[in-house]
Amino acid sequence: MAKKATTTKQNSNNEPGKFALMKMFFTNERTRFITGLVIAIITIYIGLALISFFFTGGADQSKIENVPLADLLTNRGSVENWTGVRGAVLADLLMNRWFGISSFMILFFLGSVGAKLMNLRRVSLLKRFLFCAAMLVWGSMFFAFVFISGYEDTFIYLGGQHGYYLSEMMITNVGIPGTILLLAGVFLIIAIFSSKRTIPFLQSVLSFGWLKNRLKREKAEGMDDAEEVVENKEDEEKASGRTVVEQPDEKPETVDFVFDTEREMETARHEEKKQKTETYSNISNDDTFEVTVPQEEDVYDAPNAENQPDEPEDLPGDPRFTVEVPTGDDEVYDASALGDYDPKLDLSSFRNPPIELLKKYDVSDHQVDMEEQMANQKRIKQTLESFGISIASIKATVGPTITLYEVIPDTGVRISKIKNLEDDIALNLSALGIRIIAPMPGKGTIGIEVPNKDPQIVSMQSVVASRKFQESKYDLPVVLGKTITNEIFMFDLCKMPHLLVAGATGQGKSVGLNAVITSLLYRKHPSELKFVLVDPKMVEFGIYSDLERHYLAKLPDADKAVITDCTKVIMTLNSVCKEMDDRYELLMKAHVRNIKEYNTKFVSRHLNPEKGHKFMPFIVVIIDEFGDLIMQAGKEIETPIARIAQKARAVGIHMIIATQRPSTNIITGIIKANFPARMAFRVMQMVDSRTILDAPGANQLIGRGDLLFSQGGDTNRVQCAFVDTPEVEQIVNYISGQVGYATAFLLPEYVGEGGDDKAPGSVDLSDRDPLFDEAARLIVIQQQGSTSLIQRKFAIGYNRAGRLMDQLEAAGIVGPFEGSKARQVLIQDEYNLEQLLNSLK
Repeated sequence: MAKKATTTKQNSNNEPGKFALMKMFFTNERTRFITGLVIAIITIYIGLALISFFFTGGADQSKIENVPLADLLTNRGSVENWTGVRGAVLADLLMNRWFGISSFMILFFLGSVGAKLMNLRRVSLLKRFLFCAAMLVWGSMFFAFVFISGYEDTFIYLGGQHGYYLSEMMITNVGIPGTILLLAGVFLIIAIFSSKRTIPFLQSVLSFGWLKNRLKREKAEGMDDAEEVVENKEDEEKASGRTVVEQPDEKPETVDFVFDTEREMETARHEEKKQKTETYSNISNDDTFEVTVPQEEDVYDAPNAENQPDEPEDLPGDPRFTVEVPTGDDEVYDASALGDYDPKLDLSSFRNPPIELLKKYDVSDHQVDMEEQMANQKRIKQTLESFGISIASIKATVGPTITLYEVIPDTGVRISKIKNLEDDIALNLSALGIRIIAPMPGKGTIGIEVPNKDPQIVSMQSVVASRKFQESKYDLPVVLGKTITNEIFMFDLCKMPHLLVAGATGQGKSVGLNAVITSLLYRKHPSELKFVLVDPKMVEFGIYSDLERHYLAKLPDADKAVITDCTKVIMTLNSVCKEMDDRYELLMKAHVRNIKEYNTKFVSRHLNPEKGHKFMPFIVVIIDEFGDLIMQAGKEIETPIARIAQKARAVGIHMIIATQRPSTNIITGIIKANFPARMAFRVMQMVDSRTILDAPGANQLIGRGDLLFSQGGDTNRVQCAFVDTPEVEQIVNYISGQVGYATAFLLPEYVGEGGDDKAPGSVDLSDRDPLFDEAARLIVIQQQGSTSLIQRKFAIGYNRAGRLMDQLEAAGIVGPFEGSKARQVLIQDEYNLEQLLNSLK
């Protein structure tokens, strides 16, 4: 009985409380949407009531004043307002008795709340509330002050009774001029807090910059007119034969700085973007702990029109001076008069996928759990102090899934002592796994990374819509996710130039590869980028097969663009090597060093297409489950991959390989030497982390997209952006629904061993051994095709004797190899042998 009671008590403790159930109810997406919809309907109803009040307020005023609401409800149809009795009473309350026409600010705030709950728009409700409240009070007082003279002659009070009483009080205390100054000052203060463009605009107006600019312009125009008069006078004097002596110019006038409002506004916007961190105040009395939560990246707004650069003006030349350059043997091709070549012209109507195709997760309301942060920092301090390590201060930076605690130890504390306490700190924090960075690069601190109890989802929509990604100038921009400081993490695949991805099963490798492909699809045109997708599992990249006529490359005789057969993989990789060699030949003929210079020269029409020149798109080879290919093909796969990794960067061919087996027999030294960029997801053992990154750390990750990105000696911890399969399907369907090329991008045809007339190992009879004739006569006389006989009679080594036998076989003197038996001699007499030998000479 006692055991049963204990079980019942434990079950009751695990049940969520009423507060938790209410929180779950109100944070549910369906509940939030319904609540926002109800608020939007109420807002529209009140708006109709207020608008109707302007037309029916005079007729309804006598009917609703001093009459109880219950009596009005029983007498239906007694009011003229469009929204009935309740709307008429509510409109009269807001317009006449409260705030007047500025009551529409209440509707503006309610509409913002409804849009926020329905996820239609991301707004800060606190800022919107403060703005609406300030404009509500100011507008009520402003309209009451302006229309105070005719206040008692109309049925509508534009400022309401609230504004009327305030304006009367201000006029009595500070007079009409003081009230005007007060209203203007409050309006400017509200404008300054609402927009950062206000201060540059006021500075421009108050400093009379516009007036100075106008005066300078008029003065410059006057100087131009004077110069024209002087030039005309000089021309007349030259025509009359008089010598003109030029006088030295006066000291050049210094142009004063003219304030540029647009430039100042742009500077203000940049300053606003730099303020990315918001520091939470400490709720305890400990002044050495600080929590920093970086703000979200700005969302990119597409510009309405692009500014086209001005074309340079032609320099005037002297018609009396001519330069004649003799033409050499090489004809210089220049068709720039036709204009620049547009590689996008074939698919001019193509549009990259819109951001709306990606799912938007509502994480804007996520609040920092200060109790968790304070508890963690206390436990860290207690753990270190229990081992005799005193610290000066702790600073916490909260990321989406990881919180970084930067510890500054006291003087004399050895770093190795803190690093050795990794497991003890993890035990006290009850964390999944922590990672200690001692010391942090570029800082005099020690970093302790602790997983959050409530991690956030980093959506692909949030990183793709960021201004940093949309305005990047990278050739192949890849946005991977967010760092532990909540910053967008991006890299240029052209500068990597190849990427190695590894991690245990189910830790996010496939999602990471999809994030890389999605990033490139959102920024590159099909004429600029092609993919070679290798998928031994047959299920990962099959979703991209519909992009064959837009973004994929394949062999000319291949049925599918996504390669799944191991033999086809070998042929495709060797075909990519041939494409690489062909591109290098074109670069050599064009006298350029890389694909960027080559394409620039081709676009400007300085390369002749009739001589084989063409626009080169980037080619990205992505191989999933590289370990399975190594097990099947071994060196046949590794050799072309090593060639591509070593040479293909300059011609725009880049490679990404992924494996779930980060062992040394899969990731060999040749692979590691040519893949400087590494992306490591969670692994189970430290030796696997050292295989990928040459350092521990990947075994301390928490999974679910948590990764370490290493490139050039720098290692960053990143939470990979989550892109789900339905999102990828929508992107693929959007692209495949547009007009594409007739076929996929065709790679050069590769002919393997045995496919040529002269296979490797064949014998060239034009380069015969000097003993060939004597050996042939010996074999025919003895009628015994034995290698040992040639070796013994001519006192030569076995290798030379074997080559002689191969040449005799190629000449048709002896038959093929028959194991332990001697070869059959095909020529029976010396006469026929001499005729054969004479024909070979």
